[in-house]
Amino acid sequence: MTTTPDRDFTVADFDFQLPPELIAQHPAARRSGSRLLDGRAAEPVDRIFDTLPGLLQPDDLLIFNDTRVVKARLFGEKASGGKLELLVERVLPEGDVACHMRVSKRPQPGAELRMTGGFKAVLLGRWPDADGPLFRFRFEGGPEDTPYDLMERHGHVPLPPYIDHTDSAEDAQRYQTVFARVPGAVAAPTAALHFDEELLAALDATGVRRAAVTLHVGAGTFQPVKAERIADHHMHHERYDVPEPTQRAIAETRERGGRVVAVGTTSVRTLESWAATGQASGDTDIFITPGFEFRVVDLLVTNFHLPKSTLMMLVSAFAGYEHIMALYRHAVAERYRFFSYGDSMLLQRR
Repeated sequence: MTTTPDRDFTVADFDFQLPPELIAQHPAARRSGSRLLDGRAAEPVDRIFDTLPGLLQPDDLLIFNDTRVVKARLFGEKASGGKLELLVERVLPEGDVACHMRVSKRPQPGAELRMTGGFKAVLLGRWPDADGPLFRFRFEGGPEDTPYDLMERHGHVPLPPYIDHTDSAEDAQRYQTVFARVPGAVAAPTAALHFDEELLAALDATGVRRAAVTLHVGAGTFQPVKAERIADHHMHHERYDVPEPTQRAIAETRERGGRVVAVGTTSVRTLESWAATGQASGDTDIFITPGFEFRVVDLLVTNFHLPKSTLMMLVSAFAGYEHIMALYRHAVAERYRFFSYGDSMLLQRR
């Protein structure tokens, strides 16, 4: 599902210069103690994230992505002793898994791989079809083990490629939202990492309401846009769900005159996929670029995104291209922290 851009943008239009030291390698000491760039008006305002309740109104509705990051990075070896790495993209309904595979020489279907932790991974073929981009495996552990059990015991937190340390106990806790519920993501919905129990209580006290959607963030979120013209790019697929209580909460918010505040681009993609298709659950490949007509989301809490990424294109569609580029220049000048463990912005729909 692709937007028709309101001008012929190229990937280079969404580039910016980022000093490497501004890429956050670790989270802030306190979740809600990170910085918040208030970009709702023409002139940005520098704030702290825990001031968010004062920036919203009673009857506003915050919508979170309640996906749970799984320890999807697994290591093992072939029968020959050659090392390999699997990144589980999704657990399939029948119990197999669809994975990215990093290996020097690809094994053939039927190969049994010895995984760290003592279980086996049997290569069944490609997924979703014979020419698919992923590999289908069957994990063989104990008789009661599910893929989620094996990943939890033997896997590693799938940190983004721009974080330069191996996963630690800190990452197991902090690369996860405090309300994570439905396992299935290989990347965190990072805007929601700024919320802690104290901030949620403060939001409740102001009359701001909360609801949840689920979008299982895939590794494709980190894939570069390879086409020069953004209109030629094809998005990856991710699973989503907009439950009935959330649908009712949105309708009630509209009736009260409140606003829908999406926490993170994953919540935006979920809500706007539902609005565009009428389907409350399924797979989405929605690609939101300037020119997109938003039907649900009024405000957006979001982190700072990679240069030339599809998420830069999404926030530019939401708040206006020139405005977003100006906000990013301000954030670099003011030494905001970028990407997954970095700071955040509050944006208003253009």
